[in-house]
Amino acid sequence: MSKKGKVLVAMSGGIDSSVAAMLLHDEGYEVIGLTMKTWDYASSGGTRKTTGCCSLDDINDARSLAVEMGFHHIILDIREEFGDAIIDNFVDEYIAGRTPNPCVLCNTHIKWDALLRRADQLGCEFIATGHYAQVRQENERYVISKGLDENKDQSYVLWGLSQKALARTLFPLGGFSKPAIRKMAADRGYEELSKKGESFEICFVPDNDYRGFLKRRVEGLEERVDGGDFVDMEGTVIGKHKGYPFYTIGQRKGLVVAFGDPRYVIKILPESNIVVLGTKEDLNRTEVFVRDLNLMKFASLPNEMEALSKIRYKDKGAESTIGIEEDGRLKISFYSEVQGVAPGQSAVFYDGNDLIGGGFIDN
Repeated sequence: MSKKGKVLVAMSGGIDSSVAAMLLHDEGYEVIGLTMKTWDYASSGGTRKTTGCCSLDDINDARSLAVEMGFHHIILDIREEFGDAIIDNFVDEYIAGRTPNPCVLCNTHIKWDALLRRADQLGCEFIATGHYAQVRQENERYVISKGLDENKDQSYVLWGLSQKALARTLFPLGGFSKPAIRKMAADRGYEELSKKGESFEICFVPDNDYRGFLKRRVEGLEERVDGGDFVDMEGTVIGKHKGYPFYTIGQRKGLVVAFGDPRYVIKILPESNIVVLGTKEDLNRTEVFVRDLNLMKFASLPNEMEALSKIRYKDKGAESTIGIEEDGRLKISFYSEVQGVAPGQSAVFYDGNDLIGGGFIDN
């Protein structure tokens, strides 16, 4: 029995989770690797091979690493659970005129849930992932803070994790940069692993064509929504579109209709199949409301506090004040205008490098 304890490591077969397992093994933990089979492309009606974290090659890579390092490896098939919770929500959000955030839901409701359940069955005190983030206990709260590598920081997608989950979670890569992780793999003789690329697509939309995915997933959707109106900010009809689910807030390209000056998607009205277009300045917002709030650093918030708020993953964040409204939503008041606020996406708030919490942007 290891003095450090027993840890179940989520291993996708990629470089980050592989090095995470290596580091924990070196630190003296008793490591068990677990690879989750979440999805296969054929089930969506596509023709491409399964790619990314769900490919057979990556599963085999994870297993091979575990065998070479001398620890157990398990494959867990959660495709049915993943489809019900994540893919169905993804479709429903677009049909509701919102832009979904599947990675946040997957982390919160699928991956951590599956890891913790299996960890309990295997007698593991801890679970671990290859996310670039850090976690610590402070004042009886478990707090996530940004990873050392600002370019790779993944705290944004972890806002939904519960205190119970965080109490057992390890992030071995939080204090390293991505180049350092690649060097570690190369130095250990895993040259091919060290050069593995990264996937930025949604795992079940590996061709990055979410519109095609929706058309395959929802029978008759294209015919049902085709021919809706483009309207300007005053409500005047200025053209026809291909269906409101196929547009996202801030979109400029692919509007089909030619205008004298650049137009952007400002608002989506699913009930009437209307897409509102405007200028880039019309995208500006100073207030954002957030639902389904999950607090991390503090058990509760004052009426108003300063925070750095981010409205998308690659957003650098903007200075703001945040506070809870009477209806339970959180209000972000930005000091300067921000653009591209998309209902359904995540908004997160920081106190320095510490994650205060997050939620979904409301309409």
